Amino acid sequence: MIMMRQKTIFIFILFTLIHVPVKCQEWPVFRGKSDLAGKMDTELPSSPNLLWKISTDSRTKSSPVVSNGIIFFGNDKGTLFAINNDGSVNWKFDTGSSIEAPPLVHSGIIFVGSSDGIMRAVDKEGKLLWTFPTENQISGSANAWSAGKRSGLVFGSYDYFLYCVEPLTGKLIWKVETENYINGAPSISNNKIVFGGCDGILRIVDPLTGSERDTINVGVYIASSPALYDQKIFFGDYDGNLYCYDLFSGDLVWKRPAGETSGSILSIPAASYNSIAVGNDDKYLYCYDSVSGKLMWRYRTNGRITGSAAISAGKVIFGSMDGYIYILRLSDGRKLWSFNTGAPIGSSPAVVDGKFYFLTEDGRLLAFGSK
Repeated sequence: MIMMRQKTIFIFILFTLIHVPVKCQEWPVFRGKSDLAGKMDTELPSSPNLLWKISTDSRTKSSPVVSNGIIFFGNDKGTLFAINNDGSVNWKFDTGSSIEAPPLVHSGIIFVGSSDGIMRAVDKEGKLLWTFPTENQISGSANAWSAGKRSGLVFGSYDYFLYCVEPLTGKLIWKVETENYINGAPSISNNKIVFGGCDGILRIVDPLTGSERDTINVGVYIASSPALYDQKIFFGDYDGNLYCYDLFSGDLVWKRPAGETSGSILSIPAASYNSIAVGNDDKYLYCYDSVSGKLMWRYRTNGRITGSAAISAGKVIFGSMDGYIYILRLSDGRKLWSFNTGAPIGSSPAVVDGKFYFLTEDGRLLAFGSK
């Protein structure tokens, strides 16, 4: 009898552990994790409320990241903001050049690139640690890898190079030359760095040496970043084609050709289990089966979708240039909630502890959650 009771208690505890929503404490990199797949470990609130908002008095194309309760982002004036989780300003750092790229927080340091082509490292108090100059603008977020005692900060530039530098010093480790602008952020998973560019080539690079392990030539501008999920690479191109490649073999798994009315894919696919959600310039958010590439559903907004969606347990969240934030049911695309921000949204959300944050293009940071 005692053994049966102990077994029952164990099963109850196990069931409770499995079904308690996991809270995501950090969103330190654009898209949440270094694979850029936009999959959340926390559930979205069922009826979100606007908790607070703050204006930066300047337009922004950046996206927020969150670390230790501080929200970081940049604006067109070149100011890097650190905002407390109550909406108050912790500190500001002026770069003197427009910040389009989302920041990265790694090892307690904030890294941000700007249109003057400089990557800057700022400490948690807002003081400059080092700078690394490139020959043209930096539009995509940096990312970071670690292998044993070694680590690297990787980012692309419009000078046709992908750079890897030491995070603590900014010293160059290696660089990879491409044939055109690198607009997006590199994604990292399974000891591989994957990135595309306006030369239409997706490159798979060794993080330790910078040597190219594989190249995939699609022949069309790749304006955004790939998402790495379940040993697959998901990305779109400027013509509106969507691809799925095997991360290890480099083989094409499926391709979803652009339709007659399709626009460019400027957003990064969000990946979760058997679903891929991606926005399009044609104003639709599309959801595909990740195994077959079959279209599951699409949802039309009244504006272009240039920001990237994120996926939680059964929900997908994204913003549109029509000024609305949407939460849809992942299984069928039914709208569960929307909010009119009053300004176009080209940013991607940051989701932490049941709260989420969006930037509007007129320079406001909005925080949502349950009151």
